[in-house]
Amino acid sequence: MADIGYTYGYYTELNPLNTQLTFLYRGVAPPKIANACELGFGQGVSVNIHAAASNVRWWGTDFNPAQAGFAQDLASGSGAAANLFDESFEEFCARPDLPQMDYVGLHGIWSWISDENRAVIVDFLRRKLKVGGVLYISYNTQPGWAAMVPMRDLFVEHAAVMGSPGEGRVARVDAALAFAEKLLAANPGFARANPGIPERMKKVLSHNRNYVAHEYFNRDWEPMSFGRMAHWLGPAKLTYAGPANSTELVDAINLTAEQQALLKEIPDPNFRQTVRDFCVNQTFRRDYWVRGARALAPAEQSDSLRRRSVVLTTHPSEVTFKASGAQGEVALNESIYRPILELLADHTPRTIGELEQVLRPREVSFGQLVQALMVLGGKGAVYAAQDAATIDAARSTCLRLNRELMKAAKFGKDLSHLASPVTGGGISAPRFHQIFLQSAVEGKTQPDAWAQDAWAVLQSQNQKVVKDGKPLETPEENLSELRQGARDFQEKRLPILRSLCA
Repeated sequence: MADIGYTYGYYTELNPLNTQLTFLYRGVAPPKIANACELGFGQGVSVNIHAAASNVRWWGTDFNPAQAGFAQDLASGSGAAANLFDESFEEFCARPDLPQMDYVGLHGIWSWISDENRAVIVDFLRRKLKVGGVLYISYNTQPGWAAMVPMRDLFVEHAAVMGSPGEGRVARVDAALAFAEKLLAANPGFARANPGIPERMKKVLSHNRNYVAHEYFNRDWEPMSFGRMAHWLGPAKLTYAGPANSTELVDAINLTAEQQALLKEIPDPNFRQTVRDFCVNQTFRRDYWVRGARALAPAEQSDSLRRRSVVLTTHPSEVTFKASGAQGEVALNESIYRPILELLADHTPRTIGELEQVLRPREVSFGQLVQALMVLGGKGAVYAAQDAATIDAARSTCLRLNRELMKAAKFGKDLSHLASPVTGGGISAPRFHQIFLQSAVEGKTQPDAWAQDAWAVLQSQNQKVVKDGKPLETPEENLSELRQGARDFQEKRLPILRSLCA
């Protein structure tokens, strides 16, 4: 779909540094990454952040020329090593100037392209992904999508039969969704047989319409089982390495004891993943695959984990002692998690070995520490950190890219992350936070002045602050809300951005 743009999202799973802890947790040697590629980079926010925030050289393509143009502008502004094109997969994958890749990422691509394009990508991986190289791939999967497939077909047929091309894409999307709501209100047998559908429809209706158009109205759309994915990737000699979301590595919050026992009885690793998807009713997989996994001896695994650094990327008070998994919300042991958060509260990277030594007198074992870090990683609170030399080398490109991102956010683009040389990736920074930060960078020290700057931006664009789903009407109401937001930003978020993004 090239007639409307995709959203300006950032996807942390595409950060190659995230492979380190996941691979080590599973006892597999992590890759050394010098050259990386993102196929279908959308607006290019992720690929630009990862190029600016690390010493990895990036290549990528996106078929939509407007999106590629925005991505190229960001790359030009940062000066990072990002070589970005607007070519089709077939054109790009045949380029003679591409190096051998250590890492290839595809987020939100595989389920929305034709078999012909899938074959092009697999051939590219076979030819261009190094031995030991990693593929990150996300895709809609069965069985979680089974009930929703007929609804998606209904959306597309309504847009094709009842819509008019002259209406524009978004209008046809809105009309199709409105009809689906009317159908469900008539209490059809399909909804009675699939009671989860009305709730799924609420989620669809809550999304940005550009996202909905790309997600549900694309010409090609196929949720795929894990077994079929493994079959597709077989010719590229890829084997499953683990989930990109580290919370999924912790069975206790995703599987019952009975389900865990069942999975242990299955010797084939691919079929085990297929059965696991049935246990958790998986709808979307985010996976790492590797070309030639090298298993680590237990002592080598532990030693490598101890040498890895981690950093806290949110305020400790905002981290709840609960984790969400397929089994619902699970309480976390505060006697383990609280001292970890206290040790990382200054947002300075520390090795897992350093944390282990300090926590040993508090009777937190090495295994408990590592598992807690994986859960905190899945919650978006703790990320792997780069070494000091890489951090120093990436500071200048991150600063230049962040200036470009803050400029775009000021003018209303839905950009909500900044580049961090510490994590090699993106750090959450919503639009108002970026405006407040820009005011602070310009030398204004008080939250009231930051709020005034933010209100001036909104006024210049005929916008207002939205609270509880409704715009605030008077200047006094808007300024009051912005001042409170600026004070919260000063207390909780500004120190983090100064530690991680400066």
